This record gives sequence, C-alpha cells and structure tokens, in this order.
Amino acid sequence: MEEVSFDEWSKLDLRVAEIKQAEDIEGADKLYKLIVDVGELGERVLCAGIKQYYKKEDLIGKKIIIIANLKPRVIRGIESKGMLLAAVSEDHSKVILLAPDSEDAEPGMRIS
Repeated sequence: MEEVSFDEWSKLDLRVAEIKQAEDIEGADKLYKLIVDVGELGERVLCAGIKQYYKKEDLIGKKIIIIANLKPRVIRGIESKGMLLAAVSEDHSKVILLAPDSEDAEPGMRIS
C-alpha cells in the first residue's frame, strides 16, 4: 500500500451529503444517477455503481459521505461531480455506504 502525506490527504474535501433522488441510467446495469444535497455547495449529480446493492427507494433521504472536490467525470453521458464513499469486500459481494453515525449530521458538514 502506498503511503500519502498529510498534505496530500488534506486536499480531499469530504462532506456529508443527503440523497434526494436516485434514477436508473439507460443501458447501465450497475449505475444509478444520484442527486445529492451538499449544503452550501448545493445539489450535485453523482454516478454510482451501487445498483446491485441498494434499491433506489432505500437511498432517498440517506446521508452519505462524498468526495466533493473530485474532478468531474462524464459517465454514460452524465457529468458526475463527486464520488460517494463505501466499504467494499475484497470479492465485491458486499458494498456498504459510509454514513455519519448521527442523523444530526447536516448536508455540507466537513469530514476531518
């Protein structure tokens, strides 16, 4: 495993986000298009490969942790502006979204 310096790690802007919408992406069997609220950063679109692990209706209202300053990337024609964080088993049989441990966490709060 490659080590990173504290300066490198501190460049990441980790935030609490709340999932407002989850939509299928035409032709994508693993991806959802998520609309998330990131507080003062506004709403963002994220593409996430979690379809086989979560139902759309179970995602709505869920608070998650995202990387807010990841360079945008076009996935299946959709500009994804961030990345959600998840714990993933080695064989990818389990994927668990990282979330704050309190419902009091507000969208946009920084993770440090």
